[in-house]
Amino acid sequence: MTKEELKVILDNHKLWLEGKEGGVLANLEGANLKGAYLKGANLKYANLKGANLENAYLKGANLKGAYLKGANLKYAYLKGANLKGAYLKGADLEYANLEYANLKGVNLYGASLENAYLYGANLENAYLEGANLNGAIMPEGFTIKQTICTIGLDV
Repeated sequence: MTKEELKVILDNHKLWLEGKEGGVLANLEGANLKGAYLKGANLKYANLKGANLENAYLKGANLKGAYLKGANLKYAYLKGANLKGAYLKGADLEYANLEYANLKGVNLYGASLENAYLYGANLENAYLEGANLNGAIMPEGFTIKQTICTIGLDV
């Protein structure tokens, strides 16, 4: 996908979010956005199913309610991103930087967060059953009781 094509999609998505004529929900299903620079992008409710966002720069991006099932977010920079209510079932977030990201109510069933940086992240009511959290750097005070979580430990 070219930068120009992505810009058109994001512009149309912005119109859709504002309820304006010509607006279209962003459909980036299966898109190759490897290494994309999306700082502060508004992808609220966007369809990113199976998208390749490896090494993408998404600092402060709004991904609230986004559909990211099976997306590749390996090494993605998501510091301060809003992922509240996003659907990340089976997503690959290995080595992703999620520092201070809002993951409240996120569905991470079966996702890989191996070696992810989650310091300061809000994991309130996150669904982590079957998620791989091996080596993940977790927020202060995080306990397994706060969420449904399997981390491969005998607990």
